[in-house]
Amino acid sequence: METGSGRDTEMTEGEPVWNGLPPGLLRMRRLLLVVWLGLLAVAVGLLLNLLAGPAWAAFALLPLVLMAWGWVMLGRNWRSWRYAERSDDLLISRGVLWREETVVPYGRMQLVEVTSGPVERHFGLASVQLHTAAAATDATIPGLDPAEAERLRDRLTELGEARSAGL
Repeated sequence: METGSGRDTEMTEGEPVWNGLPPGLLRMRRLLLVVWLGLLAVAVGLLLNLLAGPAWAAFALLPLVLMAWGWVMLGRNWRSWRYAERSDDLLISRGVLWREETVVPYGRMQLVEVTSGPVERHFGLASVQLHTAAAATDATIPGLDPAEAERLRDRLTELGEARSAGL
C-alpha cells in the first residue's frame, strides 16, 4: 500500500523541496477504474453469455485483467507526480516512462486557477492550473487538497505579480 506523499523535508541545501500528490487522488482514480471496468466486465459477460453461450462469456475476464494492470499503472503514475516551489519558478515533474519536468517562471504566469469537478469535490480534491503567455508552458497540478490548492494559487499569484512588476 502506498504511503502519503506530503511534503519532503529531508533535502540537501540547494535542491528543491518536492511535494507529492495526496493519496486521495490515487483512491479516486482507482475507484473510477474499478467502477467503469467492473461495469464493462459485467456487461460483456452478460451479453456474450446471452448471444454466444457461456464459453464466450469468459472473455469478460479481459476487462478484469485490464483493471489489474491499470491498478498498478495508476500507482506508478501517482508516485511520479511532484512539484516544488523555488525562489524564481515552480517545477512540476511527472511521468514514468517519459519523464517530463516543467519549469514555470513566476514572472511569466498570467493566470492561476483552482478547479474542482463533482468527482474531485466528492473526494476533497482540487487542481491548480497555471496559464502563461506561451500555451506550451501551461501546467496543471492535479488532485491537491483544496486548502493547499488555494494556498498555492495565492502564493503563485503574489509571486507572479511581484516578478512581472520587476520587484
